[in-house]
Amino acid sequence: MPLHPQLILLGRNIRRLRAQRDLSQEDFALEAGLARSYYSGIERGRRNVAALNLIKIAAALGCEVGGSIPDD
Repeated sequence: MPLHPQLILLGRNIRRLRAQRDLSQEDFALEAGLARSYYSGIERGRRNVAALNLIKIAAALGCEVGGSIPDD
């Protein structure tokens, strides 16, 4: 099953913000209250992250959930 381009983009953006904080996936997942394996799947665009988990990630990154989705 091909990965959705928007999930790949979301994962890349989350990874970039985590890396700016100089945190490993494991440390960040712990801070966000998520399993490392689940969080890793988000960064790789393999998980269709639930809204509540996206909110947890944004809170741990110190940012807000938002943005626009381009028309297909």
